[in-house]
Amino acid sequence: MSWKETFEGIQSITETLLLNPMDGVRALELENWTAANTANWLFMIIGSVAFVYWMLQLKKFNDNNEEQREIVSHSFLGEDVQ
Repeated sequence: MSWKETFEGIQSITETLLLNPMDGVRALELENWTAANTANWLFMIIGSVAFVYWMLQLKKFNDNNEEQREIVSHSFLGEDVQ
């Protein structure tokens, strides 16, 4: 098996299996724009909720002083305290 056949196999798998759902979304967009973009809005809502949760968790740990702030990974960022 040559390198060319290997890469053509990867191309075939990518085009037929992985990108095939995108062809369906592209066809759906011509029929109903709202239905095609529902997935985008769902992902944006999930990402926003995850971001707010993460920020609240960071605030909770910051308020409890559980973070070690005296350790510096590189000497040029500050003095190492040991």
